[in-house]
Formats: sequence, C-alpha cells, structure tokens
Amino acid sequence: MQLVEPRPSRPIPIRMTPLIDVVFILLVFFMLTSRLLPVGSLELANATPEKRTEAGDPIPALTVGNDGRVLWQGQAFTPDELIPALAAEGVNEVTLGTRPQTRLGQFTQALTRLDAAGIETHWQRQPEQTP
Repeated sequence: MQLVEPRPSRPIPIRMTPLIDVVFILLVFFMLTSRLLPVGSLELANATPEKRTEAGDPIPALTVGNDGRVLWQGQAFTPDELIPALAAEGVNEVTLGTRPQTRLGQFTQALTRLDAAGIETHWQRQPEQTP
C-alpha cells in the first residue's frame, strides 16, 4: 500500500502574479521611506580641520561673490582670470567660501575650475549672519 502520491512528471509552473505584487509593494515602500535631497543643495565631504597643525603660510581664502566673481586679496576675479593669478603667485591649495546669497551653480563652477587647474580646494561654509 502506497501512502504518498507520486510526484507529477511535469514541472509545476511558478505563478508570476504574486511575485509581481510583492515587487511593486517593495518598490512603493522604498519610494515612500527614502529621503529625497533638496535640488538646491550639494552635499560635500569636508575633511579640512579648523586649525592647521603644521607650520607655514596660511591657505589663501577665496570667496565666491553673488555675481560669480571670486574675491581674493581684495580684488574680484572672473574664473578665467583667477587661475593665472593663482599660478603666478605659486598657489596650489586654497579655501573656497561663499557669500550668503551666492547660488550653488556659481560655487560649483568655481570649484570645478579650480580642481581642473590642479589646485587643491577646500571649502568653508560661512556662518549665518544675523541682522
């Protein structure tokens, strides 16, 4: 006497509808729980310490103005004028900051040009100024 039924010789088909339902539920879950970054911000890793531990000249500070010009040593330079001026002074490392109303695109453009010229660029977030 046989108590167990023999297995069918053909394979059992896998139903796709429940699998698709699970995938869509997971997709909706991750879309709702993920954190979306604002379009107007750029997250940068900044490993520059607040105080330099080695002796030597301080790193020159550049500031991107509201009009896209870069301020250095009291003079305003366009990005095309800035690179030769830094090269003439032998500067290969700078700290780049912004004014409070500077647009992200202007900061990114200045940062990209400095990096492309081989100048090591650190960035510094300016503190909020209270009126």
